Formats: sequence, C-alpha cells, structure tokens
Amino acid sequence: MDIEFITTYYSYFLEGAKITLMISLFGVIFGTFLGIIVCLLKISNIKIFEIVSSAYIEIIRGTPLLLQLYIVYYGLPMALPFELSRMTLGTIAVFLNSSAYIAEIIRAGINSIDKGQKEAAKSLGMSNKLSMRYVILPQAFKNVLPALGNEFITLIKESAIVSVVGIHDIMYNADTLRGITYKPFMPLVYAALIYFIMTFTLSKAIGKIEGSMKKSD
Repeated sequence: MDIEFITTYYSYFLEGAKITLMISLFGVIFGTFLGIIVCLLKISNIKIFEIVSSAYIEIIRGTPLLLQLYIVYYGLPMALPFELSRMTLGTIAVFLNSSAYIAEIIRAGINSIDKGQKEAAKSLGMSNKLSMRYVILPQAFKNVLPALGNEFITLIKESAIVSVVGIHDIMYNADTLRGITYKPFMPLVYAALIYFIMTFTLSKAIGKIEGSMKKSD
C-alpha cells in the first residue's frame, strides 16, 4: 500500500465519497417518494393511471441508466427556463431510475399484506384512501425496508456512472488522480476499497435492522 500516495491525495477520495453518498441518499429518498406515487397509480382502479405508470416503469427498467443520465443531463436544461447544477441533474437521473424499481418493491410489499387487513379497515368504516395510508402502507414499508436498504447499496455502486458527465464522485476523482500521478492502477484500487467499505458497512447495518425487525415480529 502506497502510504505517501494516500496521505497526499486522500482529500480527493473523501470529497468523492461525500458526493457519491449524497447522490445515492437523495436518489433513494426522492426515488421512494416518486416510487410510492407510481406504485399507487399502478394499483389504482383508474385505467389511464395504470397504463401511464406501467409504461413509466417498463421504459425506465428497459433502458440503461447511462442513456437516462444523458437524456436528463442534456435534455432537461433545454426544457427549463433556469439552470441546474451537474450534481442536481445527476441526482435527478439517479432517482428517476431508482423510482421505477422502488415502485415495484413497494407494490410487492402491498401485495404481501393479508387481504383481511383491508377488510378489517373497511369494517371500521375507513375509506380505501385511509386504509391505504394508515393500515396497508405502514405494514408494507416494514416488509420492504430491507429491500429499500439494498436499493441504497445498489445506487452507491451504480451512481459511479455520473462521473461521465463531470460530477466529482469517487470514480471521477480516481480518474483525475490517474492523470495527475501517471499511476493508472493505484487510484482504482483505493476507489474500489472505498466502495467496498461503504457497501459492506451498509449491508451489515441493514442486516442488523432486519434482525431487530424479525425479533419484534
């Protein structure tokens, strides 16, 4: 391990890790909000909402994240009367991509709830909207929380794609160091180590949360 290299350039990796975590965190947060909306539209009884939400999910899941990133990065500024930063555009692309997968995760969670729960809510005089809000969704979220955590881990790795549009995440800064130091391999090793530390730590934390949830059950 090249101690001199890491002591000289550690700030590049720290800054890159911060950007990566921010994009991934905001991606999963906003992706969850949008995913809930898309999911509720898909399971609604209104045909047009079901068709639009299903088409959105299939298009997002059926096209590469890199393509979506380019469309958002170059296309969205043309449609807006104001400028957005590279970081914001990259985050938008990431959470749009994530929302389609989260919508299906939440839909699976809702489908896993016993139908008797909804019937019990109806017998108490609750409307479909109220039973979904206070009975079904809270239980569904509890069931899919580990899957949402895994989506966060996936985003940390997949967000490396934003480096191609100049966002200074871990991969972008690692490539910058490859050019500065003329060391093509070492920066990649440290980048891989940082990714591993972040994802391994998160997977262990999710495992503990899942274990505590099983105990509470």
